[in-house]
Amino acid sequence: MSTGVRSNEIAISEMADCAFAQHSVRRLALALGFSEVASDEITLSVAELGANVIKHAGKGTLAFRTIEQEGRTGIEVETTDQGQGINDVEQSFADGYSTSGGLGCGMGTVNRLMDEMDIGSSPDRGTRILCRKWVRPEKKELEFSVWDVGVFSRSYGGAQENGDAFVVKQWQGKVLAGVIDGLGHGEFAQKAAVAAQLYVQAHYDQPLEKIFLGTGRACRGTRGAVMALVRFLSPTRMEWGSVGNVEVRAWSESVRIPFAVKRAVLGMEQVNVHAQSLEWKPGWLMVLHTDGLRTHWQWSDFPGIEKGPAQAVAKRLMRELASGRDDATVLALKGVAP
Repeated sequence: MSTGVRSNEIAISEMADCAFAQHSVRRLALALGFSEVASDEITLSVAELGANVIKHAGKGTLAFRTIEQEGRTGIEVETTDQGQGINDVEQSFADGYSTSGGLGCGMGTVNRLMDEMDIGSSPDRGTRILCRKWVRPEKKELEFSVWDVGVFSRSYGGAQENGDAFVVKQWQGKVLAGVIDGLGHGEFAQKAAVAAQLYVQAHYDQPLEKIFLGTGRACRGTRGAVMALVRFLSPTRMEWGSVGNVEVRAWSESVRIPFAVKRAVLGMEQVNVHAQSLEWKPGWLMVLHTDGLRTHWQWSDFPGIEKGPAQAVAKRLMRELASGRDDATVLALKGVAP
């Protein structure tokens, strides 16, 4: 449960009101400990939200407040108006989408810059937009990694554009890793994959359900992508979520891990992913790969592979399983022995 600590509410009817809101929220963000970059991102989001109110409804309100939740501090921004509403909320996140002749970049920008975003809209009640951003602790320079991650990726036919992408973020003994596959290959597949990659990299510490929702919005207007994400909060506990056909394998001795996969495409429709919480043992090995590698393989085909470093695992699987008919990416992850 979040609790408001300091709040401001501003009536919005002209751009001067938006400018005042931007100045006020940036001052608050810096006082709460947000970095200069993060404060600028919040300020830009407020500018987009305020302009959106004027453009679509003529007037409304913009409120922002500090919030505290589970030991975290953040800023919550809320706009309300009594306009005609948004016909297709999810489509409004596509860059270039507009119902008023503008550039149509506002909602996509806010989705990328803020950590969380929710929209409620109807013709008889107008639109309410609520978004949040959390202060992130500064990264320690000499933090020891407890995770060994190896990745190998190559494009179809040696092309300059690679429709696959991956994400690896390590912090405070935790790790989030994922593999992304833009539909098809070439320039447009790469555009979709990079849109997903950039969103995940900027929101790596948010709940997996919200990461998938935001990534789907970030991929609106692209060809779409499939993605699998795993996050280890400790050497013995993991969270898992997957949309589409990214392959997942775990060398887990004789234990069967029930990985759930949702058949859908990010960017084509709203996808609600319910993350799994699963047990893990430090000696196990996880592999994720796109369909550019053959899927009909067993661990017994590679005896002893689990003993090698993660990069050697990724390289060997790429060398022996790549089909040559599509972009291909393989990611291997295992714990580092203490």
